[in-house]
Amino acid sequence: MIQTLATPKQVPLYVTLADELQALVEQGTLRPGHRVPSVRRMALQRDVSISTVIQAYTLLENRGVLEARPQSGYYVRARLPSDAPEPRMARPMAKASYVGVTDLTAEIMMIAAGTHHVPLGEACPDPSLFPNKKLARLLGAVGRDDPMAMGRYAMNSAYDPLTREIARRYLQAGTPLAHDELVITIGCTEALNLSLRAITKPGDTVALESPAYFGFLQIIQSLNLKVLEVPTDPRTGICLDAMRDALEHHDVKAVLVMPSYQNPLGSCMPDEKKEQLYRLLAEFDVPAVEDDIYGDLHFGERRPKPLKAWDTDGRVLLCSSFGKTLAPSLRVGWCAPGRYLERVRRLKFTNTLGSPVVLQKTVSDFLRNGGYDHHLRSLRRAYQNQLHLFSQAVLRHFPEGTRLSRPQGGFILWIELPPGVDTLRLHRDAWKHRINIAPGALFSVKDRYRNCLRLNCGLPWNEAIESAVRTLGELARAQVA
Repeated sequence: MIQTLATPKQVPLYVTLADELQALVEQGTLRPGHRVPSVRRMALQRDVSISTVIQAYTLLENRGVLEARPQSGYYVRARLPSDAPEPRMARPMAKASYVGVTDLTAEIMMIAAGTHHVPLGEACPDPSLFPNKKLARLLGAVGRDDPMAMGRYAMNSAYDPLTREIARRYLQAGTPLAHDELVITIGCTEALNLSLRAITKPGDTVALESPAYFGFLQIIQSLNLKVLEVPTDPRTGICLDAMRDALEHHDVKAVLVMPSYQNPLGSCMPDEKKEQLYRLLAEFDVPAVEDDIYGDLHFGERRPKPLKAWDTDGRVLLCSSFGKTLAPSLRVGWCAPGRYLERVRRLKFTNTLGSPVVLQKTVSDFLRNGGYDHHLRSLRRAYQNQLHLFSQAVLRHFPEGTRLSRPQGGFILWIELPPGVDTLRLHRDAWKHRINIAPGALFSVKDRYRNCLRLNCGLPWNEAIESAVRTLGELARAQVA
């Protein structure tokens, strides 16, 4: 009996087209952020039907290669490297510790205040990413409509229309807040400061993620509190087993966390983990101060819920600001202190009386009429593309064995270099080339993370940035050698 060979199954035309386009992306011909030809033009170019192109583009969307933008077309989506190893988690601290006085933080901040350097060490986006001209026009209009506002003291806890806008946005994110429980502050830093003062006294212990944002450590030091660092996963956030151990064996009076796109790791806690953290706080009757400043900078379709979404008894003090999304210099932040509202209001009054109404009105008008959501979509795409380009450059130029985080929001990259690299020395060497970085020693009260650094990816990619990253890689390689 004669056997016939099976005929190979023919690949659908739209799959072939999708594979060809994906190859162009992987080869770098089509780069992140580039617009691909319209459906109609691609159909004419390839002499195929429009439905074939739509099927191909839809397949590439499902693969995460393309993204559709309303009334704009299809664009190449930025993707962080999936094969690079991630930074490792730190060990738990044996006991709480006071924050020591350090000249390094002051040195970094003095450098950041200058302008003639490449600012890779600051968590500050490039000013060109913000709607500065529109905000300036709104600020001028507010001044013209109520010129006497310049001559009045801001003795208030909040400007009502602004708090209503903030509460409305949180409601859309699945977190109902009453607008009259919000206190408007001078940036997120004041909100965090007031919150910690409301729930602690000097000598108390505060548990927080490790590595920790050095701004947290400075606030804790100023309040004469002790720190207990809790190991944190670079992708899913604070380790709950280590947190339980900390609460069981240490007299922790408060927890300070950044669940959404933590600085410096960029980690984002899944919803189920946030719920478990809240249950843990309730079990040990400990309040939490939550920094949600990066929450709106998600790359996915849905904004992550803050920890506050699970708060049923007012123990979570939610803090944030528009500093990373809209107007850093206006310094408009807020706090939803829950059961500690009256304490925070009193502290706010004794601290700064109130926040400038002129600035609150300006931001409020922009939220209502300035296209904030459209601006956020553009900002997120910019940050995602820039993180992709920075990550690729680090993998190209840094020593073998380098590990880097894969944040799905924000604009900060955490890098773990091989053990032979001292990033404090790297910081000094880089400054000779007018490059500023944030060495890992900044992010702990102990002598940790000496081979780590944080990079600011909130800068539009250009030749100067690429040259700076390449120089950093060369300096690091020289240490390894």
